[in-house]
Amino acid sequence: MKGKFLKLRISILSSGSAGNTTLIESEHHKVLLDAGLSGKKIANLLAQRGVDIKDIDMVFLSHDHTDHSGGLGVLMRRYSQLNAYANEGTWKYLQESNKIGKIPKEQINIFAPETTKIFDDLEVHSFATSHDAAEPQYYVFCSGGKRFACLTDTGYVSSSVKMQIEAADAYLMEFNYDDMMLRNGPYSWSLKQRILSDVGHLSNEQAVEALGDVVSRETKYIFLAHISQHNNDQLLVKKSALQLFEQRDADVDSDVQFMTTAPMKPSKFIEL
Repeated sequence: MKGKFLKLRISILSSGSAGNTTLIESEHHKVLLDAGLSGKKIANLLAQRGVDIKDIDMVFLSHDHTDHSGGLGVLMRRYSQLNAYANEGTWKYLQESNKIGKIPKEQINIFAPETTKIFDDLEVHSFATSHDAAEPQYYVFCSGGKRFACLTDTGYVSSSVKMQIEAADAYLMEFNYDDMMLRNGPYSWSLKQRILSDVGHLSNEQAVEALGDVVSRETKYIFLAHISQHNNDQLLVKKSALQLFEQRDADVDSDVQFMTTAPMKPSKFIEL
């Protein structure tokens, strides 16, 4: 990458209920979205992509659930250069519940929903989502005119969210479950109801519907994320995603790449 202007470079290091973390690089920053694995595992996943964990300078946390936040405390205590960003509700819950242990106050930063922060060449916009966590939110990362919109762990996609993520160059989008597999699967009815609810997760059909409203000719990559290991499979996910090309009103370029993600298996880098 030396000598080449880097707008955004992205690898989904791990995605799914076993743990979530994503690497996002601009020319001047290397950051993580979520830290839902142990510090050791995150360091190993980064190393697989040629990145030293000591070079990570920020973590942006989407919500308090362990598969997104579990490793954050360890990283903050171990690496003093690391600044962590989350909204007030998420920090309050994590501290009161002691889920991630004692965390250095000087590394805690409040990032309220519907806010934009600028870090040199990296601009980050936050937006509220609908999930059964303290105060869930996701982010759009921008650099050099390129946009990477991230959205998982939400029961539905509101018109407000669609406005904030539309026309991105790349997406991290939840394809959590196939409706029939979930309904006929082994989970208890109470858990099925939670997943199906407005504070649960997105089905393949819901994800395609949302993407159909927001993708544009600018969109080149779509990461198919947070795929359930019990209520979905990658063939169904890809089949659903390809329906985007069949939607009359979806302005999707024919060369858009759909990329599946997996737990503990870093995706290849994409560059925007």
